[in-house]
Amino acid sequence: MAAHSSLADWLRSLPDDALAALLRARRDLATPPPANSDVLATRAGTAGSVARACEDLDSAALAVLETLLVAGADTEPVPADRLATLLASPPALPPGTLDRLRSLALVWGDDDALAVPAAARDVFGPFPAGLGASSPQLAAAEPGTVAARLDDLGDDERALVSTLSAGPPIGRTRDAATTASLETATTPVAKLLARGLLLRRDEQTVELPREVGLALRGGVVPAPDVLTEPELPTSPHPQSTVDAAAAGEAAELLRLAEALLRAWSEQPPPVLKAGGLGVRELRRLARELDLDERTATLVVELVAGAGLVASDDDPASAWVPTTLTDSWLSSPPSGRWLTLATAWLDLPRMPGLAGARDARDKVIVPLSEEARRPLAPSVRRRVLGVLADLPGGCGVKSVDELVALLAWRAPRKGGRLRDQGVRDTVAEAGALGIVGLGALTTAGGALLDDDPHGAAAAMAQALPQPVDHVLVQADHTVVAPGPLEPDLARQIEAVADVESAGHATMYRVSETSVRRALDAGRTADELHELFRARSRTPVPQSLSYLVDDVARRHGRLRGGVAASFLRCDDEVLLTEVLGTQAASELELRRIAPTVLVCPYPLAEVLDALRGAGFAPAAEGPDGRVLDLRPRGRRIAARGRPARRTDVTGRAGALGDEQLRAVLAHVRAGDRAARSRKGSVVRLPGGGGADTSATMALLSRAATERREVWIGFVDSHGTATQRVVTPVRVGAGLLESTAGERYPLHRITSAALVED
Repeated sequence: MAAHSSLADWLRSLPDDALAALLRARRDLATPPPANSDVLATRAGTAGSVARACEDLDSAALAVLETLLVAGADTEPVPADRLATLLASPPALPPGTLDRLRSLALVWGDDDALAVPAAARDVFGPFPAGLGASSPQLAAAEPGTVAARLDDLGDDERALVSTLSAGPPIGRTRDAATTASLETATTPVAKLLARGLLLRRDEQTVELPREVGLALRGGVVPAPDVLTEPELPTSPHPQSTVDAAAAGEAAELLRLAEALLRAWSEQPPPVLKAGGLGVRELRRLARELDLDERTATLVVELVAGAGLVASDDDPASAWVPTTLTDSWLSSPPSGRWLTLATAWLDLPRMPGLAGARDARDKVIVPLSEEARRPLAPSVRRRVLGVLADLPGGCGVKSVDELVALLAWRAPRKGGRLRDQGVRDTVAEAGALGIVGLGALTTAGGALLDDDPHGAAAAMAQALPQPVDHVLVQADHTVVAPGPLEPDLARQIEAVADVESAGHATMYRVSETSVRRALDAGRTADELHELFRARSRTPVPQSLSYLVDDVARRHGRLRGGVAASFLRCDDEVLLTEVLGTQAASELELRRIAPTVLVCPYPLAEVLDALRGAGFAPAAEGPDGRVLDLRPRGRRIAARGRPARRTDVTGRAGALGDEQLRAVLAHVRAGDRAARSRKGSVVRLPGGGGADTSATMALLSRAATERREVWIGFVDSHGTATQRVVTPVRVGAGLLESTAGERYPLHRITSAALVED
């Protein structure tokens, strides 16, 4: 190692297998050996390792650590009885707290000499527990001196020290520069300085000494409620009631997802240049589905996360349903629910961030990179885990109380989005039917236990059973009193239009809808039999007349492909067609007394003739009626990432795949470093601020599978350099062979790298 200038150079010189072995050794050392070990003290000796270890600690354990810092355990051992005095309530301390701190090497030593790593002071800052530095004069004074001085304070002085004692213990004031005796002091700050109850740090800053803060707190460092886990009030419900309530929400979400897929099949929304779905398109979808934008965002994120929707490779990219959509739509409701629920549980995104603003004060839109949060799955499992620990059917009374409990259990975990993540998880789980009435459902519990078959079976049992009948009414409306059997639903949707959806769906039969069914190959007799056999109410005579009237006119004029042809046994009718303006536009010509041919596609011919007042039908080679309605756009489904089995976010849980990814990043960093030293080949006009030249360079690299050096600015404004191999450039993103995705608007420069 002496031949290398630094540890980093030595690590770079290692072959891949040696570096992988080193990383595996680091993984194996993630769980420390038993306590009271010098090795533990060494491993806990950096601020980074201490901060990471503190992320999983609850408020009580953190309070113990801060109390030990207040007692000076980072410089000299502290006896356990001194810790108990400063905590004041040993019985309230959760059992095993000290043992857990010892197992993490955050505390070591016998009860007579407890010590903490010196780096802990860097983690908790200069004022652990909100207490200031010690005053040598007050520390050396007789017991009761501080209390006696506090008793002599006036109301203004007491209010000031009480505020500072709650933390932080420093304050800025112009009176800090004032030096006066107690007799001549006129302001509360000057009087406290004269009494020695405040310390002057500089001409504008004062600090409350630790001894004064402790005296005002009654000699106790943490607040009493910090040491006790808050209670979580619950409401008991029968588990069957919880499952039934959640199943209703799940059925509504499935209906919304189906409606979205059908709408985007007909009119796919465009992809924004920076990636994602535009606000205008989201609002249009919300209006069409009659729901709020927050729920619309959740549905959009779910169908995309499940692989049912993806962006295509066209220059004008759009969000288009994939080939998985048709199989998903034909699956039973429980199977469709399982697909969406599994996608949500492992979705590395936070749909609830949509509508908020990012670091650049821009609105975060659905499906954008700004909503990506890799730790979101672990947050969901953490929230659902609390509900899973409750007795069956017990639901939380208030989400705020659940937020408070999880904040107490890990106050340093999750950052500023911690509480929002809990609220979003409960709301989204409720919409998916994983949570109902504040309690975890049977299906949700099986899903959390990684039992997809059990989850699907539980949801199938909870969902309303499909009905096999409808109610036909005199105004040509058809009421479905519940979810219809799949085959019956397809038949009704073929002959009627949805007028209002919900738990009881209302359809309306019209001339257009009947003709649509006839175009699809149904006959009038089949439609009569459908209503007669499936309606629990008498079929109105007017509906039968409507079907017969449309069927009598339908199909008299039939078309085929020649490019297309028209035939009719009634020569007079064909002559009438030839006499219309549509015939000249379609270039129709007669090849037989009963046959016309056309150079245009059959669908265009039929649409034009229908616009002219005729009622033609499409005909196949066997003479049967064909359904030529458009099916909507489809694109190939992109491979979904493998489901993660470890989403706990624990340190050191590196698998072989992750090790290979780490090695790839290390080697990419080496190549990026060499690129900066002159091994970059820049195209004329490329690698600069010219957007079109940069896009051309990236497209060329993707086509030729060439490595490219990119300058990249992340969402926090940090500039970095990467060496990647692009595989796709489009939809506002650059995708690499390593599966990484870079928003194009964040790439500041690009250049090809020599082999």
